[in-house]
Amino acid sequence: MTSRSKSPSSKVTNPRIADLCSFLDQSPTAHHVVATAVRRLLDSGFVWFDERSDLPDFTGRVVKGFVTRGGALIAFATSQKANDRFRIVGAHTDSPGLHLKSRPEGTSSNFGTLEVEVYGSPLLNSWLDRDLDIAGHVVRKDGTTRLFRSAQPVSRLAQLAIHLDRGVNDNGLVLDKHAHLRPVWLTGDSTHTVTQLAASLSETPVRNVAAVQAQLVDHTPAQVLGADASLLASGRLDNQLSCWAAIDAIAQVKGNSGVAVAALFDHEEVGSESTTGAAGPLLEHVLERVAIALGKSRHEYLAMLPASACLSCDNAHAVHPNYPERHDPKHAPYINKGVALKSNSNQRYATSATSRAAFLDASENARVAHQEFVSRNNMPCGSTIGPITATRLGIDTVDIGVPQLSMHSAREVCGVSDALDLPKIVAAFLRG
Repeated sequence: MTSRSKSPSSKVTNPRIADLCSFLDQSPTAHHVVATAVRRLLDSGFVWFDERSDLPDFTGRVVKGFVTRGGALIAFATSQKANDRFRIVGAHTDSPGLHLKSRPEGTSSNFGTLEVEVYGSPLLNSWLDRDLDIAGHVVRKDGTTRLFRSAQPVSRLAQLAIHLDRGVNDNGLVLDKHAHLRPVWLTGDSTHTVTQLAASLSETPVRNVAAVQAQLVDHTPAQVLGADASLLASGRLDNQLSCWAAIDAIAQVKGNSGVAVAALFDHEEVGSESTTGAAGPLLEHVLERVAIALGKSRHEYLAMLPASACLSCDNAHAVHPNYPERHDPKHAPYINKGVALKSNSNQRYATSATSRAAFLDASENARVAHQEFVSRNNMPCGSTIGPITATRLGIDTVDIGVPQLSMHSAREVCGVSDALDLPKIVAAFLRG
């Protein structure tokens, strides 16, 4: 994989925020998030286990390990105190954006263009007039995969000049998802292909490429901004910020009571229904395998689930200074006022009166503030992996998240102090 010669995080003075920026910059796609997390876990003494092989006997010892599958990862750390329950933190690796179709190359008006498929529900206008990299993974004919990312921008989705759309500022911008989302990446009659580029970037001979999964990503690195350096801007804060916090916390967990688990799922932005999504069986299969390795029977494993707790981490909609009326003022999360505890009686979030107690206890132990977030009745909220995990496993789950602006934009914004608080809460939660 091609990497930038100098990390932008080196310009950030706070080492923790620099570490977060590095995580974000190294993780342009869900598969890259997993690769970044794997490196950090291995450096922290975790062991990779093949999801298709039996786990060894864990009884009588502390084991820190993980399994991976595509854009998903499940990490765990057993306990010296008690292994009769799980403490799970969940997040998702994917973000809304523009994915390339399998045969993306096109031509129009002396440009080589790219055909994209809209993934999830991105703010389409935010992708206009940005310098875009291409990133993804190559599947080789032998079944192995190689990640890639261009070191320089290769594409741009240009907006129509105002002279040709005089009413755009008054009437609003309307983009046809098919006709108006064809970024340019070449000029003239070039026959260059995405497969050739991906093969080169992944150091794979073209003849050995079986398939390419690619998407466009904003070239601009993560960066602290504001006159007081209180804000963080980056692509994919939703939800890689939570992934960073989960991996950071479990990599350092010790003295935990119960099996600590970090579950990073793919495909949340499109419904979670996949082999690597929260609605799939990956987490429950790994939990049962860990229980068996601890010497538990099937009955004992099932008894562990209702004794367990899950912290579902996914960013929250912060109050927008230009649209404060979009929030309930009594339940409105503000940037840099603490992590938001998210509730919804219609089960869009999994928080209950019982499960919220685990979060409040973790916040108190971490000595950080929190906020309450409940949507307006006329402003429906989104959902998270929380209700899905609670439904599949029967584990009490609480939904939380860092407040942010520009959610689902190509570039999002959150508060620095909130970002620093999240891994503290996660670590306290995992300790139990």
